[in-house]
Amino acid sequence: MGYPPLSEVRKSLRVSWYRCPIEPRDLRQLLQRSDLEGFKQAGGHLALWIVTGSLAYIAWINSAWLWLLLALFIHGVVSSFFSGTAPHELGHGTVFKTPWLNSFFLYLFSFISWWDPFDYASSHTYHHRFTLHPKADRENLLPLSPIVSPFTVLQLLTINVFGKKGRTFGKGGLLSTIYVTVLSAMRKTGPARIPSNEWLNAIHQDQPAQFEKSVVWSRLLLVFHGAVFFGSLLSGQWIFIFIVSTSSFTANIFSHLVGMTQHCGLKENDTDFRKSTRSIVLNPLLEFLYWRMNWHTEHHMFAGVPCYNLKKLHNMVRDDMPRPRTLREAWLEMTQTWRIQQHDPAYFHDTEVPVSTANYHSDSSEFHSIGDLAPQGLKEI
Repeated sequence: MGYPPLSEVRKSLRVSWYRCPIEPRDLRQLLQRSDLEGFKQAGGHLALWIVTGSLAYIAWINSAWLWLLLALFIHGVVSSFFSGTAPHELGHGTVFKTPWLNSFFLYLFSFISWWDPFDYASSHTYHHRFTLHPKADRENLLPLSPIVSPFTVLQLLTINVFGKKGRTFGKGGLLSTIYVTVLSAMRKTGPARIPSNEWLNAIHQDQPAQFEKSVVWSRLLLVFHGAVFFGSLLSGQWIFIFIVSTSSFTANIFSHLVGMTQHCGLKENDTDFRKSTRSIVLNPLLEFLYWRMNWHTEHHMFAGVPCYNLKKLHNMVRDDMPRPRTLREAWLEMTQTWRIQQHDPAYFHDTEVPVSTANYHSDSSEFHSIGDLAPQGLKEI
């Protein structure tokens, strides 16, 4: 399907979003950013990465190979949430009160995980402004399949070498990410027949200044990880390739399980975030690693609220929200929906929502805040 240029769409498409009623005073309190809470989240995640990486190194120097495999798996679980998850919240600029701290941790996590924060800022601004309206948001192009092959499961449990890239923006496996990074460094993208590449081309044409930053960033990524690779081999410390450069591609199983629940199987072209996004409940450790993005409906409704305040937000609006699914319930819902979509492509899971305030919409700029996410060329949206 051909899509009109984003520069045209953003002028003509206006979505009057439904948002749960909330007292402005409460919202302003929830919007407050905190350096202390930011350090707990970003600093805590980085500290876990350093600790698990150190354990892997200790196992390596002691030739404790079984312990090394276990340490690398745990290190990978921690690292896998560096990619997309940590840069997502830091990209919104809402984690720290002090702006440069947001930027510092954004670039640090992005460097380690091969993430491009510049293309993502363009893509994700459209994603929030026009969630699942494909003319202006193809970051997640439905329908998405939750079903993966046994070989993909094996990769998710070990090293995600090839990945599964196609209808979702972002990196795939290790090799495909290196390939995409090399293309970006040369100001190129892959074949436009692949939906994720078509979307990448669309945002490049719409935001050329961001694209130039992406090109420079891709070159820096190649220099940094090239230095890690060759430096590790030449020094005999090859373990650092796995501790640093491939860590976010290792043990991706948990980041995959929680990340797929955000929009898979839900409704396109709707004005109610409760229909197009899904919130789930997680144990405290996974919720921490996932930067509280399990409260995903709440995040879309009020994207300027820092991640550490999302559960408070949920408790304030819970009477007007669907019951959050468990992880198991979400996956049952997604797989059942996907099976029906095989013979009825127009089908989607229609989430039941409370009807008491179903006609309440808000155009308040206070509600529309997405933090500091939008690049300069999209500030007017």
